[in-house]
Amino acid sequence: MMKFTKYYFLIFPILIVIIGSIMYKLLGYEPTTLTILINIGLAFILSPRVKKFETQTGVQEQVTWLFFKKTKQVS
Repeated sequence: MMKFTKYYFLIFPILIVIIGSIMYKLLGYEPTTLTILINIGLAFILSPRVKKFETQTGVQEQVTWLFFKKTKQVS
């Protein structure tokens, strides 16, 4: 289902690069402090959230996305 469960921590930097390249190359913005902050903010909003919780079998991680209703358990 979700193939990025092992590499969810790499998605935030990859989103920064993708959104930055869209902003700077396609839209033609200059890399100023404001555009960098917008870039990082959008990447933070779109990146997955990881919640750790205690179960009877031990600590587990749950990965949730902004636009997906399903969650994925990562052990």
